[in-house]
Amino acid sequence: MKKLLLVFAACFTAFSLFAQDGTKALPSANLKTLEGQVLNAQDLGKSGKITVLSFWATWCSPCKKELDAIMDYYEEWQDTYDMELVAISVDDPRTAAKVPAMVAQKGWAYRVLLDYNKEFQQAANVASVPYTILLDQSGNIVFEHTGYAPGDELELEEHMKDLKKF
Repeated sequence: MKKLLLVFAACFTAFSLFAQDGTKALPSANLKTLEGQVLNAQDLGKSGKITVLSFWATWCSPCKKELDAIMDYYEEWQDTYDMELVAISVDDPRTAAKVPAMVAQKGWAYRVLLDYNKEFQQAANVASVPYTILLDQSGNIVFEHTGYAPGDELELEEHMKDLKKF
């Protein structure tokens, strides 16, 4: 019976992410800035820019490789596609203390948010990291990708090119 309820809850959550017009929107969940301010995940992607959400953790080597690889293109992508990347750490409160130092050491120019209790990760059905979500200029989810292999950042760019055509 518990398994059935879990399946039902997962399906309900997945279906609730789809808006009336068939687009997929971000779920509501609280995130924190590195300065401790609380914001709602649904506010991400509301800037009119293409937005990339990258779920990552300090202990995840593929996550760091992906963010390093994107950093090589980030300034150009910002200019070309009018985009921003939001790096969402899913570190627990103990390991989240390492996030600011790692971001500084890596030189990542991304906006970094913390999902201490994995509220957003669970609400967005993100099973593992790294996990990338691409939002169009209206904040709708248009592409999702699990894992990282060298070259995945170029696939992400192809999707941004498609969004820029509109």
